[in-house]
Amino acid sequence: MQMMPQMGYDRAITVFSPDGRLFQVEYAREAVKRGTTAVGIKAKDGVVLLVDKRVTSRLLEAESIEKIFQIDEHIGVATSGLVADARALVDRGRVEAQINKVVYDEAIGVEVLAKKICDYKQTYTQFGGVRPFGTALLIAGVERDMVRLFETDPSGALLEYKATAIGAGRSEVMEYFEEHYDEDITLEDAILLGLDVLHSITEGRFDVDTIEVGVIELATKKFRMLDREELGGYLQTIRERHAEEEKEES
Repeated sequence: MQMMPQMGYDRAITVFSPDGRLFQVEYAREAVKRGTTAVGIKAKDGVVLLVDKRVTSRLLEAESIEKIFQIDEHIGVATSGLVADARALVDRGRVEAQINKVVYDEAIGVEVLAKKICDYKQTYTQFGGVRPFGTALLIAGVERDMVRLFETDPSGALLEYKATAIGAGRSEVMEYFEEHYDEDITLEDAILLGLDVLHSITEGRFDVDTIEVGVIELATKKFRMLDREELGGYLQTIRERHAEEEKEES
């Protein structure tokens, strides 16, 4: 039987190459690496999601760029990669959450939702005529008095983290977390930790128009976005902290 030319494993269909690689999935991961940086951090009293929206033009309405979404009252999602793909997965997640509520009369578990989304993503790596989703998601929420944070991959792989990042600059963020993350961190300090690392790797503007922050507090079990005034206060703290560090270095 004639072997498929090498480029045949590289075009249109997701099929294993002779060395066991799925090129289309790898390309989808590259799309995520080119996306904006999204960060998730678990704290002892909640979980926070932070995203750099990368506003590249002063003509752009920053409010029209949405990178953090609410799935259910107790679950939020941060995205990196192809936003249109992410929106489709968010819609799928919202439907799954409502189905669970109607069928079982209870809110869906964070891990259950994450696995359902990953199962859906994984099917798009199996069949001809479709392509993998070019987006990764950070899924954060509260269940049974526990905070959960999952990272999903275009392949459908799923891992739970204490603190993680997706998109551009992931390796730098993970190195920073390895050094500075503490499991006893409070939600407020987690917000400052996330903003601090975003400040270090963000290209261009760093203000209330370019940063999105969503939090879920363990006490309330409710997802909410920080408003401009609240976010502005945290950003001012970060600016002052970096200004003091620069003075000490000089």
